[in-house]
Amino acid sequence: MNPILGIILFAVWLYLLRVFRKSELPAWHFIWGSCGLFIFLMIYARPILTQPLAQIVASIAGAFGKLTGLFSSNFKYGVVFVDSAEGAISILIDFECSGILEIMAFLSLLIFFRAYSKYERVIVGVIGTLYIILANALRIIVICVIIYFFGVSAFSVAHTFIGRLVFYALSVLMYFIVFTKTQIVRQKVGGFTYGVDE
Repeated sequence: MNPILGIILFAVWLYLLRVFRKSELPAWHFIWGSCGLFIFLMIYARPILTQPLAQIVASIAGAFGKLTGLFSSNFKYGVVFVDSAEGAISILIDFECSGILEIMAFLSLLIFFRAYSKYERVIVGVIGTLYIILANALRIIVICVIIYFFGVSAFSVAHTFIGRLVFYALSVLMYFIVFTKTQIVRQKVGGFTYGVDE
């Protein structure tokens, strides 16, 4: 993206954020803020963070593989190697498998989620990011274990269905705890509240 256009769009995004906040339109503030931040992260942060995240996921999965002797990984290139009875396969942890999209979506929502204080959002953001990285590494581990025991022909089912099911189930659990449960516990209706008054 052209840097000048990027600066202009960022200024417009900030201006409208301020308008929604001053107008006391929290839903619009949340939607505009979250969507805008996600887009800016996709443009500017994704190219920088994808490879390091792929390397982290490969190293975590590789540590499990080395410990169990089921597979190995190359940290530098973000690749996992699985040798099965049917033959060997190399799994490249790329943009989609790095977890960058999920982390950026989570942080974009969290930053504008006002049920938490600023301090709580930082703590929840760090813990949530680590959780997503570990959940993604677990997904890769599950895929590799299935390939090791059932062969290379099981890759498609392991990657497309089972691995995603594991990762999405863990993601739904995190989103429930971080967003839904917190919103319910902390919501106030008139003089009534579900949580402890701050």
